Amino acid sequence: MGLAVRRLTLHDWRCFEERTIDLAAGLNVFCGPNATGKTNAVEALQLLTAGTSFRHPRTDELVRDGAQSARAAARLAGDGRVVDVCCLCTPGKRRTFERNGKPARPADLSATLMSVLFTPDDLTLIKGSAKARRDELDDFGAQANASFRKVVRAYGRAVDQRNRLLKDPLMDEGMLAAWDAAVALGGATLLRARMALFERLRSKMCEIYARVGTESLEGRYDCTLGPEAHGLSRDELRDLFLDRMERTRAEELRRGMTLSGPHRDDVTFILGGRDVRSFGSQGQQRSVVLAWKMAEVAIAAEVVGEQPLLLLDDVMSELDERRRVALTEFVGGRIQTVVTTANLQYFPSDLLGDAQVVEFGERGLDA
Repeated sequence: MGLAVRRLTLHDWRCFEERTIDLAAGLNVFCGPNATGKTNAVEALQLLTAGTSFRHPRTDELVRDGAQSARAAARLAGDGRVVDVCCLCTPGKRRTFERNGKPARPADLSATLMSVLFTPDDLTLIKGSAKARRDELDDFGAQANASFRKVVRAYGRAVDQRNRLLKDPLMDEGMLAAWDAAVALGGATLLRARMALFERLRSKMCEIYARVGTESLEGRYDCTLGPEAHGLSRDELRDLFLDRMERTRAEELRRGMTLSGPHRDDVTFILGGRDVRSFGSQGQQRSVVLAWKMAEVAIAAEVVGEQPLLLLDDVMSELDERRRVALTEFVGGRIQTVVTTANLQYFPSDLLGDAQVVEFGERGLDA
């Protein structure tokens, strides 16, 4: 089965003074009332596997009130390997990570064991902003490939610098040409990687959607450089990008921003010839999101060569019975899964019989 989290230890972490949780290789259910720390434990697991948190907290927010520092640690084991990872937090300082006692970067953690997180906020992924969909693709790509993470960050910095220059009334033409080149090359590199990733996800999503929906799902990457961008090499994309910037120069100067590129792209999903975002029912939109998350799990296994950790934070209450069944059948016993819930009745009794149920009974500071 590959690496799996066997133990999570929290010290002065958010609402926990001390808590140790042993995890099974299959399904783990964190059960208890709201505000007992279930989501805090899930957040720690995400930080220790993805190197980031969906809450985007400041370091001091991870430290329990009155404590000087906080520590979250996990032991990963499987296939004869044991890996210890931890996150150390001190107010006023950047959080730091270790792997087997040595300093580590966030990217090192996801290279050890990837995780896929599914929260109620993700259920608005389809009808939400284009940025949310871009971020979902880029965050997953950054976990799967350290080079993808670097390209995303480098491109973002280049666009920010170019935008500042476009706003500068004393802008130097030679300097702008230099940033044109940097943005075009970085954008072409990111665009190639992102479109390839989306194609893999799209293929899996359409296959998986057939199990949870009744219609045939289609997906499309909407590139601001135009449909001709699909299938081009990096150098061809760079040249297309440079040409677009030249043709929109006056408008970009007027608005003070870079108007084309991966930072403005989107993806569209279609059912029955209609855009799911505009015409899909809430149930259809949620089914597409569910298929997206399941596809991430499948692609993560292909990329890393072993199953990722699946984190499901309070989503069972947001799904109807048919989609809960589809999700639990997909997970089965093959994928290490941590799911939070206030109600065990969302799970079939036979599934709970093989699960590790962890009780969260004492009321914490927040959930």
